[in-house]
Amino acid sequence: MMNLNTPYYIVYEDKLRHNLDIITDVANRAGVKIIMAFKANALWKTFPIFREYGISSTASSVNEMRLANDELHCKAHTYCPAYTPDTMRAFLQGSSHITFNSVAQYERFKAAVDASPCHISCGLRVNPMCSVIDTDIYNPSCPGSRFGVTADQLDYMPEGIEGLHFHALCESSSHDLEKVLVAVERQFGKFMPQLKWINMGGGHLMTRKGYDTDHLVGVLKAFKQRHPNLEVILEPGSAFCWQTGDLESTVVDIVENSGIKTAIVDVSFADHMPDCLEMPYKPAITQALSEVDHSKPTYRIGGNSCLSGDYVGDWSFEHPLEIGQQLTFEDMNHYTTVKTTMFNGLQHPDLVLQHSDGTREILRHFDYEDYKNRMD
Repeated sequence: MMNLNTPYYIVYEDKLRHNLDIITDVANRAGVKIIMAFKANALWKTFPIFREYGISSTASSVNEMRLANDELHCKAHTYCPAYTPDTMRAFLQGSSHITFNSVAQYERFKAAVDASPCHISCGLRVNPMCSVIDTDIYNPSCPGSRFGVTADQLDYMPEGIEGLHFHALCESSSHDLEKVLVAVERQFGKFMPQLKWINMGGGHLMTRKGYDTDHLVGVLKAFKQRHPNLEVILEPGSAFCWQTGDLESTVVDIVENSGIKTAIVDVSFADHMPDCLEMPYKPAITQALSEVDHSKPTYRIGGNSCLSGDYVGDWSFEHPLEIGQQLTFEDMNHYTTVKTTMFNGLQHPDLVLQHSDGTREILRHFDYEDYKNRMD
């Protein structure tokens, strides 16, 4: 097996296929379409695997749409909080569906859509204001949300709108979806007989261990029975790449201050694992104990940047850490590789794919020119 120098992200083809098998099974059994959200995964050199399963995608920017066209070989289901004349011209070229965040946005661009030589199905994002998410930064249904039209703002469905889109989940269960659907149907059900499709957004973490996929299939089938005229679309992000990749790092120093030992690694939470600070959450480290045990060697883990808050802790280990020891941060594919930065000019981790036969391929190595050219 290829020896690799840290830092690097490694994605496992077998684990990707495991998730794709689950997702396509749900789609087939429920009779729905499940597409991938690039906001969670844009590692396009793995897209040939996704194409084998017939996966298409969403897009929330022109760049994401172009990636769908170029690398998944599909037109995108596009949603953007606000379009401009320039972006709309681009979206019209590469989208099959365009969802508008407000009635005003739809009315502003309706003529452009109507003039398009290819039919584009227009949708309206609605907000059922049904919150099942604890962390506000990821909650599109929190009070004051900028996402979607609320029921009290929608007296009629504008002419030409063919679908509804809502997004109210984040790493959620099928029971959460069931709760949200009650609110959606109560508030917007009167419009559904005149529509062609409904997009239930993302956050359906159907590949997480313990997720009740049978219940999800039942919920979706029951909805389709109530609304047989609607094509049902789901667009999860995390589910496709959940627990499919890790971030490999090395301990480069150990320091102590006020009784706290910090192991500094050759990666950065701020640069390479930003959700750990934004959400925040504490990732699993393969070499650490599952629970903190202060009777064992215990460390804060610090990133190798100049940001004071670039650390997370604590972790306990069976034996004291040593400089040069490798640490594996687990589940660092979805919503990670897409959000990295080059703050402080730190070495960006390589992108590595481990194929099903065990061979490893470096998909991308980053160097000084990548850092420099971002500011060119």
